[in-house]
Amino acid sequence: MLKEPALAAIEIDPMRPIAPQLRRLLRERIIRNELSADQKISESEIAEQYGVSRQPVREAFIRLVDEGLVTVLPQRGTRIRRIGLAAVHDARFIREAVEADIVTLLAERPGLVPVADLRAILADQRRIAGADPRDFIASDEAFHRTLAEAAGKAGIWQRVQGLKAQMDRVRFLSLERFHVRKLIDQHEAIVDGIAAGHVAAAQRALRLHLREVLKDLPFIAKENPDVFDALPEGSEERVVRLKGGDPE
Repeated sequence: MLKEPALAAIEIDPMRPIAPQLRRLLRERIIRNELSADQKISESEIAEQYGVSRQPVREAFIRLVDEGLVTVLPQRGTRIRRIGLAAVHDARFIREAVEADIVTLLAERPGLVPVADLRAILADQRRIAGADPRDFIASDEAFHRTLAEAAGKAGIWQRVQGLKAQMDRVRFLSLERFHVRKLIDQHEAIVDGIAAGHVAAAQRALRLHLREVLKDLPFIAKENPDVFDALPEGSEERVVRLKGGDPE
C-alpha cells in the first residue's frame, strides 16, 4: 500500500480539471521522496486515495512519465523512477543558462527590479534559517520565481520547473547537508549584484549558487544507492578524500 502523507490528504477540487491536480500532487510526493524510488504505484490505489476515477490518474501518470519521474515496465507495472544523474546535471546546466540571462536582464535595468521585495525574502530566509529546511526550500523557490517574474520571464520559469524535478529530488535528500546560511549569503550576493547594476557580479553569484547542489551529489548518491540510477564517476574517491582519508 502507498503511504498516507499529508499531501495525500489534500482534497481534489471537483470543479477544476482533475488530472493536472493529481499530477501536481503526485509530483510533489515524488520530489519530497514520500513516494520512493522503485516504489510501485497503481491507478486503482491512487484513484481510491484521492476519490477520483482511474482516467485522470492515467492522464497524470502519462505526464509524470514525460517528466522522467515515473516509468511503466512490462510485467512490473508503474513505478517511481530512480534519480537520473545525467538528468540532474542537465537540469542544472539548463537552469543556470536561463537564470544567468535573467539576472543579466535585471542587472542591466536595476531601477525596475523590486529589490525591496527580494530583500524581504532574504530577511524571511534568515528568520527561518534554523527551522525546518523544507521551509527554506519553499522560500528559495519564491526567491528565484521573483527574479524571473521581475525580468518578465514567468513563463520561462514555469518551463524550468518542469525540467528540474530530479534536481529538486536531490535537494530534499540533502536536507541534513543543507548549508542554509551559506545559501542565503549567495542569494544576497545575487541581489547586491543586481542592485548595483553589476552584471558580472550578479552572474557569478548566481552560477556559484546553482552549482552548490553538485558539491554534495557524490555523498548523497553514496548514502542513497537505492535512489540513484548509478554513482557519479569517481564518487568513491571523492567521498574518501573529503572525509580526510586516502583512497585505496
